[in-house]
Amino acid sequence: MAQRAGSADLPLHGGRVPKWLGERMTKLGAVITEAVVHHYGRDELLRRLAHPFWFQSFGAVMGMDWHSSGITTSVLGALKRGLTPLSSELGLHVCGGRGSHSRKTPGELVAIGDRVGFDGGALATASRLVAKVDSAVQDGFDLYLHGFIVTDDGKWVVVQQGMNGDKRQARRYHWLSEGLESFVNSPHTAIEGRSQGNIINLADRRAERSRTGQLDLLATLGPDRILREAAALALDIAKPAPQPDQPLLPHLIMPAHHDVREKDVNMKRLHGNLAAAADRGPEDFEQLLLVPGVGARTVQALAMVAEVVHGAPCRFSDPARFSLAHGGKDRHPFPVPLKIYDETIKVMKSAVQKGRLGREEELQALKRLDDQPRQLERYVTGPDLKEIVAGEFRNSPDWGGRSVFGWEEEDSP
Repeated sequence: MAQRAGSADLPLHGGRVPKWLGERMTKLGAVITEAVVHHYGRDELLRRLAHPFWFQSFGAVMGMDWHSSGITTSVLGALKRGLTPLSSELGLHVCGGRGSHSRKTPGELVAIGDRVGFDGGALATASRLVAKVDSAVQDGFDLYLHGFIVTDDGKWVVVQQGMNGDKRQARRYHWLSEGLESFVNSPHTAIEGRSQGNIINLADRRAERSRTGQLDLLATLGPDRILREAAALALDIAKPAPQPDQPLLPHLIMPAHHDVREKDVNMKRLHGNLAAAADRGPEDFEQLLLVPGVGARTVQALAMVAEVVHGAPCRFSDPARFSLAHGGKDRHPFPVPLKIYDETIKVMKSAVQKGRLGREEELQALKRLDDQPRQLERYVTGPDLKEIVAGEFRNSPDWGGRSVFGWEEEDSP
């Protein structure tokens, strides 16, 4: 049976991803995906995409709003744009999307199946069933996004999202084909979102008798009599009986505030990232990578990208920390430093391209950059978050700082 990974609160955010950021997210998302597949394989990539904490951190390291529902749309869009040209090489295919694009998913799966050899019709049915089941989870969230990522051997992950406009909340649903035995008995790997009171989840394994009973009622009474009986019951409804508690799962709380605060970040891990960049940078990035123009600030960003590639699940309980790699499009925690972002992409592309040819030195340097923080964070200290963010703002004009509000100027606060 597929494992549940947890839940989270996701505030709804409006707006669009600007072109200058979307293009970079496409490049960085693709090269991070290539690195994960190179080191750990396609199955592991699917497991990570089905993990809500990793997914949120993945979006944050790419410069999206670190806490919002917009990460879902932007990450899936970036992966679809970035991985489509690499689909033959990686054996990965991204289907679906938001709105009308979600309804094209079955046709895309059939076409890809005809091309690469898996049963596209069966996966098209799976896509429809996933959407139907999450629609049956009567939690007040209307589905508006459906992303289906499938490998050449027919394994898949689905990430889809619903919104509750009245409550300004979103809920993200994760599915993974690995270990899936049934579409109607607790199939989710994760459901993200704020608890909104009692939820009628007909996809829960404990609802099997309810599903069977509903079908029996429909067959014996018919819809008209059922409606009359329901109306009569509504007049005499008592206090609902207490429901059995759901199993305790990891719960990631995405706060409503836009700014990144110290309580949102595991500071020991952040100080470990910074110390690792200072420690490994001079040795690895001058003697091994030899990429002109790569400075200390780029190495700090690369330390967080390396953790997204290599980190264990427990490392992603504070997605806000990963926004300190490349900032955020809304200027939180600071404007996106485009020069640093472009250097990060350049280094990652160089490492992955050489890794394809069997030259692993640069990929191994990045791996060491991920190993080091866990050794250092036990005892290193550093500046508080306000100091770190203030330094980013001071340097923002020199680093090509940009947000949806425009370029950063020398006299910016």
